[in-house]
Amino acid sequence: MPHRKSAFKHLRADEKKRQRNRAIKSAVKTAIKKVEQAIAEGDVEKAQMLFREAVSKLDRAAQKGVIKKGTAARKKSRLAHKLNKLIAQQQAAQAQETQAA
Repeated sequence: MPHRKSAFKHLRADEKKRQRNRAIKSAVKTAIKKVEQAIAEGDVEKAQMLFREAVSKLDRAAQKGVIKKGTAARKKSRLAHKLNKLIAQQQAAQAQETQAA
């Protein structure tokens, strides 16, 4: 346990920061999982909407220092790649349908 009054203050502040950081990280992870689930289901519109929300949460977490900027950028890039892959697959499927008809 700390001996100085200021150390006790730091202890309390650190606990508040830890709780805030955990909540933000949890929200980011949930947002990412929702996007990935929408992509797995093949729902492009829902995935695009959830992607925008996830990007916003990632940016906010990076801005607050909860995660590093590069980590946020990497996660956004990977999600965007998955989403673009889904969009390309759907466009290819639509092109084949129009050619077959």
